[in-house]
Amino acid sequence: MKLRLVLGDQLGTSLASLSDVGADDLILMCEVKEEATYVKHHKKKIVFVFSAMRHFAQALRDQCLNVHYVAYDDPRNAGSLRAQVEALIQDYDISEIVLTKPGEFRLLAEFETWSDHLKVPVQLREDDRFLATQAEFAAWAEGRKQLRMEYFYREMRRKYRVLMDGPDPIGGQWNFDADNRKPPPKTLSVPEPFKALDDAVVETVSDVVAREFPDHFGDIHPFHFAVTREGALQALEMFINERLGLFGDYQDAMVQGEPWMYHSHIGLYLNCGLLTPLECITRTEAAYHAGL
Repeated sequence: MKLRLVLGDQLGTSLASLSDVGADDLILMCEVKEEATYVKHHKKKIVFVFSAMRHFAQALRDQCLNVHYVAYDDPRNAGSLRAQVEALIQDYDISEIVLTKPGEFRLLAEFETWSDHLKVPVQLREDDRFLATQAEFAAWAEGRKQLRMEYFYREMRRKYRVLMDGPDPIGGQWNFDADNRKPPPKTLSVPEPFKALDDAVVETVSDVVAREFPDHFGDIHPFHFAVTREGALQALEMFINERLGLFGDYQDAMVQGEPWMYHSHIGLYLNCGLLTPLECITRTEAAYHAGL
């Protein structure tokens, strides 16, 4: 049996470690005490991540996959990822551990020691949700005196053919930053931000976070974030339809009493895997060609 570990920021079915998952494999998801407390995260963030994890676990179960989920207040919670894996190795015949590389070097360094410590082969797969691998970026950066993001951005535009007209960018230039500093008129009417419907999972997790993290900063309520793939897609569509047209004009603007302005508010969904960068780019590009 292969053990496939899914982290709280890897909540997408296109995840590399799940690309060949089978019904006989065991998927581990855990609300890890060590990860939730090594810094004092905002209460809303913890509610968001744990709620999204629980929904994703159920989505995997709906595909008839075998998910071992450990909630934060579960008596079986061993407190750390490695301890949780060690407990499963004792209970199951684990032949291999399959992971997608984490976004944090701290975790990556730990995972690279697991094979020796756990005496089980560990397969670390590249996180192909990123548009460039670390090796690809390293090759691009080698020998350059200045690592300016603008030039790497151009390479990614060329690679994925984003808003390109043959070898050239549509519009004749690579960016229009100079046009993104328009002063907003006093009559500007900013649309309401996306607000997800009430969710029983969020309510349950909110109670756990209020009880277990009383000394963490921030308020849990109001909580309007999507915690499912479907909700994240709705948030993306709302941005495309209601905000994208004026995002460029006012992306640098700050208006008293308007904290949201025309920004997309989808960073949290990208960070946890409910949305992927390429699908957001593709959808935005389609909207441009449609004249939105």
